[in-house]
Amino acid sequence: MFSRSGSSVAALLIRFSTSVQSGEAVTLNRLFDVIPVPVLSRRFTELLRCSSRCGATPRPGAAHWFSSSTNTQMPRKEKAVKGQSAGGGAAEASCPVARDKSGAVTITVHAKPGSKHSGITEVSAETVGVAIAAPPTDGEANTELIRYLAEVLELKKSHISLDKGSRSRDKLIRVDSSLSPEEVLRRLRQAAG
Repeated sequence: MFSRSGSSVAALLIRFSTSVQSGEAVTLNRLFDVIPVPVLSRRFTELLRCSSRCGATPRPGAAHWFSSSTNTQMPRKEKAVKGQSAGGGAAEASCPVARDKSGAVTITVHAKPGSKHSGITEVSAETVGVAIAAPPTDGEANTELIRYLAEVLELKKSHISLDKGSRSRDKLIRVDSSLSPEEVLRRLRQAAG
């Protein structure tokens, strides 16, 4: 139990309770100076309400610690779904190949470095899985990924760049060419077999 000057909070509350019940004039300011406001119990809140009816007034600013409703909840924040715009662009979220704001085609890739051969392992609704025949050190896997995707899409390496995820397995590849997202997806699925 918390104590201050040798007396416990419980003892102070008991003394306050008996003072209120016996009808003595009690100033709450003195009690608030002894007991920190957040420590006060629910029983004290009831006593505070009772004493306020008797004419005693609490210290200004102390009443905000007490509320009549103990079951209030904070408002919940709306969660935005990854890949969806505010207008509900669910059609773009279901495809790993899309156009960005600048008009370039982007591919969401899940890289699997350290495999024996480079290849596309899967084309799912969210990502394109790519096995990379390079270790994930010093950017070797990223270089091999760009080289392999340029080969699959039949483009120059300079038309393909790593937009996001240089140190992650989940990457965003940017394709600067005249290919449509549908054509890029068709070539990726063809390479997957």
